[in-house]
Amino acid sequence: MLYAQVVLPLAQPMYTFSLEESMAVEVGDAVVVQFGSFRYYTGIVWSISEAKPDLKRIKPILRKLYSTPLVSPELQQLWEWVADYYMCSVGEVMRIAMPSLAKPKADSLAEFDERTIEAPAESYIALKEELRSEEALLAYHESHRRAPRRIETMDRIAALAIERKAEDGFVPRRLVDAETVHIADLRRRGLVVEERRLVDAVSSANDFLLPILSEAQSRALDAIHAAHADDKVALLHGVTGSGKTEIYIHLIAETLAQGRDVLMLVPEIVITSQLIERLERIFEGRTTTYHSRLTQQRRGQTYLRLASSSGGELVVGVRSSIFLPLKNLGLVVVDEEHDTGYKQTDPSPRYNARDAAVVLARFMDASVVLGSATPSLESYANALSGKYGYAPLMERWGDGMLPEVVISDSLRALKRGERKTHFNLDLLQNIERSLAGGEQVMLFQNRRGYSPYMQCTTCGYSPRCPHCNVTLTQHRANRMECHYCGYTEERSAVCPNCQTQDMRSMGFGTEKVEEEVQRMFPDAVVDRLDGDTSTSESAFRRIVQRFEEGKTNILVGTQIITKGFDFGGVTTVGILNADNLVMQPNFRSSERAFQLMMQVAGRAGRRNDRGRVIIQTTQPQHPVIRSVAVGDYMAMASRELAERKEFGYPPYSRIVRFMLRHKDYSLLHRASHFFGDILRRKFGTRLMGPVSSAREMIRGEHCSELMLKIENGASFKRARQLIAEARDAMVEHEEYKRVTLIIDVDAL
Repeated sequence: MLYAQVVLPLAQPMYTFSLEESMAVEVGDAVVVQFGSFRYYTGIVWSISEAKPDLKRIKPILRKLYSTPLVSPELQQLWEWVADYYMCSVGEVMRIAMPSLAKPKADSLAEFDERTIEAPAESYIALKEELRSEEALLAYHESHRRAPRRIETMDRIAALAIERKAEDGFVPRRLVDAETVHIADLRRRGLVVEERRLVDAVSSANDFLLPILSEAQSRALDAIHAAHADDKVALLHGVTGSGKTEIYIHLIAETLAQGRDVLMLVPEIVITSQLIERLERIFEGRTTTYHSRLTQQRRGQTYLRLASSSGGELVVGVRSSIFLPLKNLGLVVVDEEHDTGYKQTDPSPRYNARDAAVVLARFMDASVVLGSATPSLESYANALSGKYGYAPLMERWGDGMLPEVVISDSLRALKRGERKTHFNLDLLQNIERSLAGGEQVMLFQNRRGYSPYMQCTTCGYSPRCPHCNVTLTQHRANRMECHYCGYTEERSAVCPNCQTQDMRSMGFGTEKVEEEVQRMFPDAVVDRLDGDTSTSESAFRRIVQRFEEGKTNILVGTQIITKGFDFGGVTTVGILNADNLVMQPNFRSSERAFQLMMQVAGRAGRRNDRGRVIIQTTQPQHPVIRSVAVGDYMAMASRELAERKEFGYPPYSRIVRFMLRHKDYSLLHRASHFFGDILRRKFGTRLMGPVSSAREMIRGEHCSELMLKIENGASFKRARQLIAEARDAMVEHEEYKRVTLIIDVDAL
């Protein structure tokens, strides 16, 4: 009899189960175990031993679930590192690392069927042989004019076959933009045929049609190769429009030609459609996307397929992709490495995928490239110290020129009568010029909704969420909404506090900007891209496609419009309220404001026209805004790093933030001070707080926060041990164990 330590997808420690030798179970295998009286889970075998543990009762492993282990030794190392560094259990890592389909749970053992893993293959589709000629397809058009959707899909398949020079007419199913039920209908009618084809692991670099690099791009690529030769992470610092993607493509081709895997991380998959389409054209049959918008079945199938792959995979995905079972990882690319989307905020583990990817690459002997037009100060400091290699790319690709940036003083415009609603004359004139020339405009306002809040001008009352104690955001459809918990109520013109009819909209969001722009430019086609309009991937794609095709003249949006797009027709970009960015109460506010404004500015003039960026602000001399105006990242970084060093903020320290939550404010107050006193005895003045959270109440629970700074040079491992002791004291306290404690390591 053997004994196995098994990880379950729960916030629990590992448990020991007995194992019959005849089951041929290995470390990393998925197995079925009974946990509790009536629940069966998929667990991962973490270790196997012959020594019987000193336990009264040991339940058996009931079944091996797959023929192939799902977690490699290197992934085990990553899970353990994430659990240790971000202070959670390995079970919590498993919970977010594996898709639900790969780790089924049930109320009875009978619900676990035998499962197999398919060999790496891809679905290909073609028109039936009789319809593959142009004449036959046109004849079908004539006889089926009442089925435009069907004809459109068939035309798309035919066009792809010509574009890809597919002699047999078969093209990858994933390139055909049609729903599964629609393709199934075509199959049922006998109009298309579909088959699965195995994916070869190794290709020659000559198999890929690679872009030609400029001299500047070639120098950057050489610098990356030099960094990798020294076993260093390479930081590719390339201004927007400089052609970082072309460099990524060359590195990907080199790695795939060796039969090794590539993992490319992007902050949000929905905003990288242009990038993915380009990669699929070059690396046909090899590009796999992985993100939360896929169905559970699709994510599970992808995970299981990769577990059996021997190499040659290109995966493009969001932060959770670092946990995919790539066995032969050779390259990790983290695009837009500065983006806060790489940091998970809820649930635990609250990991940073960029940092975890660097650790994973070390475990798997892979190379790493971090790319950004505005690198995080942590990565830039690593490059300055020599820990990372540095590959600058400071000129735009081709004939592209950096945009002209104009700082428009809103206070001065107001005094001179040169401001209409929320638009300065400078911006309005540039919008008119672009529209007159048949060009496009993008307007950035980092608040969705119609108005951030409403206020009574008589008594000052503002409607607030009863569950979160934050002001409700006004939307146009007579609706007030909490953007934290989703609470809504009808908009009222009467103040519930003083009964006057003096409720007014205060400030402005993207809905209001859209309305006012349409009123001032009635002949323009205006669209809006924010969290309210892009509720699905298809809705997002429709908005982007209309703008890309030139059907939309003006696009209004939040920071979602700043990432990953390459629109050649945009010549004017307006930042409507830069003050809202630079005045955030966070030590990272200047860095983030610079990054965001530079990303927005990068959307202008990405072809031959230089483009113009208008920054509206009441603080035209603010150092961050001045740095954006001249595109001087180094000046911003130098100033910020000096300030952070003086006050002991990252990258010169690590920050751990603690949030405590409970419905009973008095209990929360006592528990916060109890926890803070324990930490203060261990860390002294490194600890700040407790204080009320910036959002004092979320979903009916009061919140308080503490912040711990651990300076570089101090043992962070020892610090985590001391934090764990304080956490255990909370858990063991009869009264305070009811308070929710959240530990966020490397908090943003």
